[in-house]
Amino acid sequence: MNRRTRRTLLIVAAVVVLLAVAVFLRSKAPPEAARLLPESDGILYIDLKPIRTFLGKDLKPPQRVPDYQQFVDATGIDWERDLDQVAIALHRMPDPNGPNGQVAYSMVLVGKLTGSRLNGWLESHAAGREIYAGHTIYDIPSDGRTVRVTQIGYDMIAVSNTPTPEQIHSIVDRHRTAALPFAGSSLLAQHYRDVPLLSLAWGMGQIGLPFNESGTIKLFGLSLPIDADSTIIASLRWTGSLRLRVEEIAATEEQAQTQAAALATLVTLARGFTLPLASNPANNSLRELLKTAEVNQKQERVVVTTALPSSFLIELGQESGEGANPVGDQNQPSTPATGTVAGPSK
Repeated sequence: MNRRTRRTLLIVAAVVVLLAVAVFLRSKAPPEAARLLPESDGILYIDLKPIRTFLGKDLKPPQRVPDYQQFVDATGIDWERDLDQVAIALHRMPDPNGPNGQVAYSMVLVGKLTGSRLNGWLESHAAGREIYAGHTIYDIPSDGRTVRVTQIGYDMIAVSNTPTPEQIHSIVDRHRTAALPFAGSSLLAQHYRDVPLLSLAWGMGQIGLPFNESGTIKLFGLSLPIDADSTIIASLRWTGSLRLRVEEIAATEEQAQTQAAALATLVTLARGFTLPLASNPANNSLRELLKTAEVNQKQERVVVTTALPSSFLIELGQESGEGANPVGDQNQPSTPATGTVAGPSK
């Protein structure tokens, strides 16, 4: 083998290795939509494509409210059909009685969403406009707040209802460096490694904020023995069945032990509480969820795992598909596949 051939083979081998490293790093990197989010107190991410595939034909066509139907007719965008990924940043508000309530939101939406018809709808509904880094940011009035919307890519929309434009400016700025696999907020950099591989949906940080009532996190109508300011990493993935994993990082190991014991007791009590409830899809799903729930504690971390019934996702997708419009009212993060969780039916 002559010197020229060896040199060519070495170059090819080096390129193959570099490509393999790049692919590996990309597989470990957070999704681009999440990397674009600004600094925040919490992050939620949902990959709707596999969830939509999993639900299959079990979802009934949603009944659209008139305002949402007008949006679909005007833009050609149906969030239930065209939205593929949702990344949401949660921003704690200093005044919980203000127009944003406890939490404001910044969102990156990915799918077949952009185009001239959406641009025309935004133009006709905007109370103001701003040109920032070559992007037009539209100010849409909504219940005493301003919802800022801009198209940042051929398949991406950024939305924010924060009091200032700082957050949506940050999304536009981050879009310029989106090719960097580990770019993103400090929260994402610190905790994405704790998210299990191939998770369909996940959240991190103070994700209990939307469920916080008077300092208590409530879920399924139950008050959880978790501090509302706790750092939580939650994930949903498929391992032969849907598995929900919620991990809390407590301040100390002693606090983790106390909370793990309290959660285990709560699960036991909840199992007994749900036994006499009427048989219906919501109650049956809750019973199945509690039946498989396990609480474990290791050092300062408390981990709760459970199997999530498929009927739960079907109900969730059905409820949230009834006319949600992320570029309209954002008092709640009501995109498809993200909805309010109700308590058990009596």
